[in-house]
Amino acid sequence: MAFPIQRLRRLRQHESLRRMVRETTLSPSDFIYPLFVVEGQDRREEIASMPGQFRLSVDVLVKEAREILGLGIPAVILFGIPANKDARGSSGWDPNGIVQRAIRAVKQQVPELLVITDVCIDEYTDHGHCGIVQNGKILNDETLECLTRMARTHAEAGADMVAPSDMMDGRVAAIRKELDHSGFSELPIMAYAAKFSSCFYAPFRDAAFSSPQFGDRQSYQMDPANAREALREIELDIEEGADIVMVKPALPYLDIIATARGRTLLPLAAYQVSGEYSMIKAAAQAGWLDESRAMMESLLAIKRAGADLILSYFAKDAAKRLH
Repeated sequence: MAFPIQRLRRLRQHESLRRMVRETTLSPSDFIYPLFVVEGQDRREEIASMPGQFRLSVDVLVKEAREILGLGIPAVILFGIPANKDARGSSGWDPNGIVQRAIRAVKQQVPELLVITDVCIDEYTDHGHCGIVQNGKILNDETLECLTRMARTHAEAGADMVAPSDMMDGRVAAIRKELDHSGFSELPIMAYAAKFSSCFYAPFRDAAFSSPQFGDRQSYQMDPANAREALREIELDIEEGADIVMVKPALPYLDIIATARGRTLLPLAAYQVSGEYSMIKAAAQAGWLDESRAMMESLLAIKRAGADLILSYFAKDAAKRLH
């Protein structure tokens, strides 16, 4: 008989014992902190749907970068909010664009902090889609030129890594070819490999003013019902030269993270997206959840599922808890 010889509670009696046998641990070095950068000076605008998150001008973002590095978080990922948008998202690959200036400022003043950049035109297009639009259709191959130019200008500005999030077919290979041809063969690519068409992106779109002006993104982002297809997307991005692959969102897709972990030796990232963050914040503000515990439990779940890296708006708060 297993009982009473085996009593699993024996190792749960004291905090020291629990720490000794803990299977999954978090560290500030696991996190990548997303930041929104806008034009102007001394701007710090709180995002209504994401309490505690802000749109920052470059000068304020640099100050934020110093704090982030001081917490032991190794990297940020930048999302730009330009002054002008057009049908092709051309401000996204302007060498003097908002993200390009932010990269240069952070690398000049906080050089130890890794700067990753989102490569996608949705924040820069007047229609809000991640690709060139023609007659209501999102064009795949025509969009690749925009993405490669954006990635190259980010690299030229000093980015440490680029992260294509558009979900166009073939974009990892196209960006890898462009970077190699332009003298950036050592610059890594973190691919949003399995990015699902999710309602959990809504607060981000509010933050970046990037909601589609017509239709939706289901013709290029993944169907939430499909797990095998997600693994195909991950495998293809690896074949095309991705150095890190990502699953997005995180908590609703822990099964994808866990399965991907068993199929690739590459570093695996997961994005705890804006909706995941805002749900916990809203429930905590209503008094329904302990925010700190919910934050840590959700991050542990993502790490336990197999993610090596976690992009999260909770990164700063979690790092403070872990110090």
